[in-house]
Amino acid sequence: ELASLAELLEQAPEVNTFFAQPWVPAPAKRAVALELASRLDVSALTRDFLGLVARRGRANYLQKMAEIFQDLVDADVGRVRAKVRTAVALTEADREALRQRLGRALHGKQVELEETVDNGLLGGFVVEVGTYIVDGSLDGQLAHLRARLAGG
Repeated sequence: ELASLAELLEQAPEVNTFFAQPWVPAPAKRAVALELASRLDVSALTRDFLGLVARRGRANYLQKMAEIFQDLVDADVGRVRAKVRTAVALTEADREALRQRLGRALHGKQVELEETVDNGLLGGFVVEVGTYIVDGSLDGQLAHLRARLAGG
């Protein structure tokens, strides 16, 4: 629910801008937040949380709060999210093989892939899991070769 609220704020920049304005009184922000919650039919807990966040003037941080909350849930259940950039879309077999290899490299954690096709890559892939980066791209290999040749 929190993620869907954060997504809504991301897709409706005018709402996010409204919450970010310091001159808008807290009760008005809270009223708008509660109206959003009722339209999205979220639970009472999420509704109350959103009202509190808006009243405290922090609704513009909801996206980051949702990300941190998701990270905590993922850590609790042994799951990691891997951002994968590829030159072409992965097949289901490639996706599963990558998921398995990353799972083994990350000590048996369950891996959720967040894929994007990057037309700027010449080939291969780049995977980011937190601060852990695996550059299996042709661009990365060429940069490494260029550095080795320049270094003598």
